[in-house]
Amino acid sequence: MEPLISFKNFSFKYRTQVEPTLRDINLDIFPGEKVLIAGASGSGKSTLAQCINALIPCCYPGNISGTLTVAGLNPAEAGIFGMSKHVGTVLQDTDGQFIGLTVAEDIAFALENDMLPRNQMLDVVNKAASTVGITELMRMFPGALSGGQKQRVSMAGVLVDDVDILLFDEPLANLDPATGKSTIELIDRLRNEKKKTVIIIEHRLEDVLWRSVDRIVLVSGGRIAADMKPDELLCTDILRNEGIREPLYIAALKQAGCKLMPESKPSDVQQMNLAPYLPAIKNWYGTVHLARDMNEENTVLDIEHLAFSYDAGGQKRKTLDDISFTVKRGEMLSIVGKNGAGKSTLSSLICGFFNPDSGKILLDGNDISRFSIKERGERIGLVMQNPNQMISKPLVFDEVALGLRVRNVSAEETERQVNEVLKLCGLYPFRHWPIGALSFGQKKRVTIASILVLKPEILILDEPTAGQDYRHYTDIMEFLKKIHEQEKITILMITHDMHLMLEYTDRAIVLADGKIVADGTPAAILTDESITKRAYLKKTSLYDLALRSQTGEPSLFVEKFIYSERKSQNGKADYL
Repeated sequence: MEPLISFKNFSFKYRTQVEPTLRDINLDIFPGEKVLIAGASGSGKSTLAQCINALIPCCYPGNISGTLTVAGLNPAEAGIFGMSKHVGTVLQDTDGQFIGLTVAEDIAFALENDMLPRNQMLDVVNKAASTVGITELMRMFPGALSGGQKQRVSMAGVLVDDVDILLFDEPLANLDPATGKSTIELIDRLRNEKKKTVIIIEHRLEDVLWRSVDRIVLVSGGRIAADMKPDELLCTDILRNEGIREPLYIAALKQAGCKLMPESKPSDVQQMNLAPYLPAIKNWYGTVHLARDMNEENTVLDIEHLAFSYDAGGQKRKTLDDISFTVKRGEMLSIVGKNGAGKSTLSSLICGFFNPDSGKILLDGNDISRFSIKERGERIGLVMQNPNQMISKPLVFDEVALGLRVRNVSAEETERQVNEVLKLCGLYPFRHWPIGALSFGQKKRVTIASILVLKPEILILDEPTAGQDYRHYTDIMEFLKKIHEQEKITILMITHDMHLMLEYTDRAIVLADGKIVADGTPAAILTDESITKRAYLKKTSLYDLALRSQTGEPSLFVEKFIYSERKSQNGKADYL
């Protein structure tokens, strides 16, 4: 079989850079394959994708050597329009992909450009919408949809051209776990039913492996570091060494001292043969003893019977209903739930962007309803989910320095504090870069740095690690953990990342349908099927491992793994 995509000794250097971003790439992808491309931020994986769909060199010029053919064409010669007939791309930022004022118009955009007769166009659009399950959304404005619905609209928009290749650039970055799971199921169904070749670029390896892939291509430093079947790759330490997060159950097996073998099929926790590993798992479980820290601090934030409704065309749509919880000073907790559950609305109410319909918000026992946004902002910092909504300066340094300059901090002290935070966030080499030249993940770190430099008393982060590879995820979270411990700063994290919830927080508040449905330890929540199902969370794979290995209570198994992982990260002995 001839490859559908073929890189031969391919290198690419952006016109504005000194060193090549891609070096000597040799890679063949065959018709019908499903390939996961992984790698740390800046490794070159997105550049690789942009070569396939002709964004390079048509939009991002540079020097190319070697050859690349896609569906028998040279993308540089065929151009973006020519390649769009063969490669359908679904971007990480789906909002940047919408054209039409309604879902139906957006799906039809490519067909309108082809001047397809209207009766045929309606038939093609309806079939594409039906395939991805959005028929009931056809008259809606794309910007008003949830993250998962936007993904499906983007998929329908590329399916109308009946392309050979579906290219997904971080399709899970902004989705809740359950919606991400359904997205992976949909991608797998499209591949099987439509006989498409699928390429997925994604950090969340475990979530992609919810459905099987043929190969994992690991990109590092612009080169192919590995091109292996998942069962083979997971038995090595390549992912960990390259800064890619391993599936949690794989990390637990390795922590227990298991020597993984490809023949045991470790890419699927439900199907893998655990028999060779059971003695090591049970020995590990018996030797780990938990040491629980009790937070004796006083209450810093008290939410009492909070309710809020949006005005939708003259009709009230209740988003939060009778929300009550307290936050201890110095606590680090996560707020989780499906898209649209009210998590971001809750943070907006705390910061004063909206006024509640009823209820109170107390800060150190004082009702803050009369505090202005500025007064709240001096004590409560918010890092929003979409970095583009926070950025107001063209250069990285100036954006991070803005808050200090507004507070009339001296130029010398501003430079010192900004550089310190930039180093901690891994952004110091980019301090003089234009923000427009940064990736989505790098922009995210800029916004976090711009708030951290102000040293707030309470820090609220909306999806702090979205779009980050594991290395930068760890850097950011370890930095947050450091300032949390040293400065006793209180941190609330709104997140879809179940690993973050497990590893870095000791308490989680779960929202569903505008109400609190759980308030407890992450381990207990992510091993409770009724809660995870109602809140669109994803039951941790550690739960499956605990059940299949018949090693104690699943929630205790999860707590022991997280405790051991934290101890090992701190350089201390894992076992007592």
